[in-house]
Amino acid sequence: MVDESKYKVLFRVNSPADIRTFSMDELKTLCIEIREYMVDVISQIGGHFGGGLGTVELTVALHKVFNTPNDLIVWDTGHQAYPHKILTGRRDQLKSIRRLNGISGFLKRTESEYDAFGAGHASTSISAALGMAVARDIQNTDKKVIAVIGDGAMTGGMAYEAMNNSGLIKSNMIVVLNDNNMSIASNVWQISNYFSEMISHPEYNKFKGAIWDLTGKLDNFGDGIRRVTARLGSGIKSMLTPGMLFEALGFRYFGPINGHSLDQLIKIFEQVKNYNGPILVHITSEKGKGYKPAENHVQRLHAATPFDKVTGEAIKKSGGASYTTIFGNALVEIAKQNSKVIGITAAMPDGTGLDFLQKETPERYFDVGIAEEHAVTFAAGLATQGIIPVVAIYSTFLQRAFDQIIHDVALQKLHVVFVLDRAGLVGADGPTHHGSFDLTYLRLIPNMIIMAPKDEAELRNMLFTAINYKDGPVAIRYPRGSALGVPIQNGFVEIPVGKAEKISSGDDVVLLAVGNMVEYAKKASEKLFADGIHAEIINMRFVKPLDTDILDECAKRFGKIVTLEESTIVGGFGSGLLEYFAEKKYKNEILRIGLPDQFVDHGTQEELHRIIGIDPDGIVEKVKLFLNKNIN
Repeated sequence: MVDESKYKVLFRVNSPADIRTFSMDELKTLCIEIREYMVDVISQIGGHFGGGLGTVELTVALHKVFNTPNDLIVWDTGHQAYPHKILTGRRDQLKSIRRLNGISGFLKRTESEYDAFGAGHASTSISAALGMAVARDIQNTDKKVIAVIGDGAMTGGMAYEAMNNSGLIKSNMIVVLNDNNMSIASNVWQISNYFSEMISHPEYNKFKGAIWDLTGKLDNFGDGIRRVTARLGSGIKSMLTPGMLFEALGFRYFGPINGHSLDQLIKIFEQVKNYNGPILVHITSEKGKGYKPAENHVQRLHAATPFDKVTGEAIKKSGGASYTTIFGNALVEIAKQNSKVIGITAAMPDGTGLDFLQKETPERYFDVGIAEEHAVTFAAGLATQGIIPVVAIYSTFLQRAFDQIIHDVALQKLHVVFVLDRAGLVGADGPTHHGSFDLTYLRLIPNMIIMAPKDEAELRNMLFTAINYKDGPVAIRYPRGSALGVPIQNGFVEIPVGKAEKISSGDDVVLLAVGNMVEYAKKASEKLFADGIHAEIINMRFVKPLDTDILDECAKRFGKIVTLEESTIVGGFGSGLLEYFAEKKYKNEILRIGLPDQFVDHGTQEELHRIIGIDPDGIVEKVKLFLNKNIN
């Protein structure tokens, strides 16, 4: 529990309007208390952490200067927005964040009028803010529009498309670039390297420091000189600041500014809020600021399970190796055997398991930043020259590269291996991160092979099979979390492409399961057997191509067939079976069990599986109704 008595200012804040009456000393105390409150709460329940610690002063300054919610703040993803939630009436609800029926870990328009735009994927804030600014102009209202974007999100091309368009349209808007040289892992933004070199250059700092110190001693006259200096256009300013690119895109550039100096932030926002045209305010901050264990952590405790708030050490949970770790180690083994194999990630080395390859053979590891579209076409180019790229991207993020998969890879029948971690329901991160749609959006693509392993041993063999397959792209999808703990043998076995595996025999109904649903099918079949229902279980393994031989056999032997998948049933594995049966004019009754045609909210994976009815008990209930056997 949180001891509220130790907070002198925080619990006086119920909305941003409250802080607009605070003195500067009270605001600075508020910043300290927001950090302490985040540590108190998130250490107990887990959540995204480092990003919010780095945006405390920024958040307070924005809500102090701007009249939210009339003025619109668009955050890029929600990792950095925990302080925003705390200040906008959700302080007491923070303890429920990312939990079933609790508040979202990201921005959510239906949750608060202060969440101007929902965001879970990066690089979207400038586009959304420009849309809002143009809508304001059309409607002739007085809203200010502010987009907050991190330097990690600036690795995504969408941000530059939006900036280019903003410079052409010239609507009044402010973009705050929060530059902490970190996205989730160490950043791969070349412009950030330029900023760092420019800002640290002794001549630049000597000149800027001398001018700033001199004008600071001149009271109001000095402030005037500073404002004039800040408004300088091209030429001298371009030589003295790292803002040339943004100026070229049509933005007036201000910065870099210390993102942890509340005084400076409030002053610059007061200065620019009434300027015309697109403005870019460049701030430098530290992810994990104010909490030593986060400051010293390689990822600044970007996301944390419950942890000891004194040491920052995670409270260990029981469980075996994750699918992510199994994949990462298997890729290293295969890469040592095959010099043509390389790995590509989109800013998620640890999250995808490619950090193992990075450590073992860094010359064959490529992090392209938050740029999934580029990752896929980059892989396509490599494949044209005989390299075998393994592109490891979360299922939800690979959606962003849908056209590139079709046009640049599949159309040219290039051998690219896609590894989709976090397939199915991911749990606490909710609908922006659930991998609900991959079977559907991949299944419709010609030349695509799609596999889903039932356990970690099969995952290893599927990766080996995919890398040895030469006739086009292959996708492997697997869930978040711990694997089953089955024995893993040395070496690898190639799996015949398009061939399923019979797990057990039965004569009442057949359960055709994909991926992790095989284990649920086994548990459900035990419960069904206890009620006198004998279910046969098939591990389909391949969603494309389907094993039509085994489907023909099932069509002959079973009047009723059940498909199981942790993917939307719209266009997924079950739909593929229905299409095949329709072509063959089979008359069997088919029950499809999978994710519903709706966005699923956040909660633990187990809770969501139970609510949706795809856990073993839910499968048993559905199968009994399907068989018209109401057995207790």
